[in-house]
Amino acid sequence: MSIPSRTLPNGDEIPQVGAGTWDIGGETVKESVGAALDAGYAHVDTAEGYENEAEIGEVLAEYDREEIFLTSKVLPSNLHYESVLESCEASLDRLGTDYLDLYLIHWPNPTISLRETMQALERLHEEGKVRNIGVSNFSKYQLMFALKVADVPIAVNQVEFHPWLYQEDLLEYCEDNDVVLTAAAPLARTEVLEDPVIRDVAEEYDRTPAQVVLRWQVQKGVVTIPKSSTPEHIRSNFEVGDWELDADDVGRIDDIDTEKRVYMIDVDDETYGIPR
Repeated sequence: MSIPSRTLPNGDEIPQVGAGTWDIGGETVKESVGAALDAGYAHVDTAEGYENEAEIGEVLAEYDREEIFLTSKVLPSNLHYESVLESCEASLDRLGTDYLDLYLIHWPNPTISLRETMQALERLHEEGKVRNIGVSNFSKYQLMFALKVADVPIAVNQVEFHPWLYQEDLLEYCEDNDVVLTAAAPLARTEVLEDPVIRDVAEEYDRTPAQVVLRWQVQKGVVTIPKSSTPEHIRSNFEVGDWELDADDVGRIDDIDTEKRVYMIDVDDETYGIPR
């Protein structure tokens, strides 16, 4: 299965379909990531807040690290300069690797200087521990400010993005500024799969509703990281590289009028909440 990729500012290629690992751990995440890599995935997404990096590291040790695009994220409570450096070192140790392909600020934290955080990410980049830097859950305004204070290109903004939350304005801003948008919760935690438009299009193409949503995202130039612990679904989600939705059907999905977020941040949580 040939999966398209997006080129990041430094020339690296990020596969447009990756294995999401939020809310799965222990043997389950090991089985999930192993099934994904065996199915042909070459992109794995995790975070220190997911508390599964050590298990993922055990799986990665059985594969060619150079063939896998690996993303992790730093908790919003750890965005001070020294904390970023320490968090990255700990993630590298747990993952059993000496570099990350992409390291993201998991959530913005208004109590810590973004400039300070960016300086730490830039140091990690200079030291070769992080090949690309980025942000997650940043609004257009927050991304605009991040771009102004960063001396290293911001490669990615990972946000909730699916047919019930089609953030077209943010997507356009990312494209205009050479930032790749990654869709978190790309299937709206499976809720969007019951949408009548999605189900109708899936029937027309003889595809699953999940495949239709993921293909829609790929055709938007978005990187998508569906999560599953079921090998059959993992394989099925990867089967979006050799067919296309026609323009009319892309438009039908664009025009879905349901609007719903499936995760929110709890700013009262001591870690600023990691809901996905």
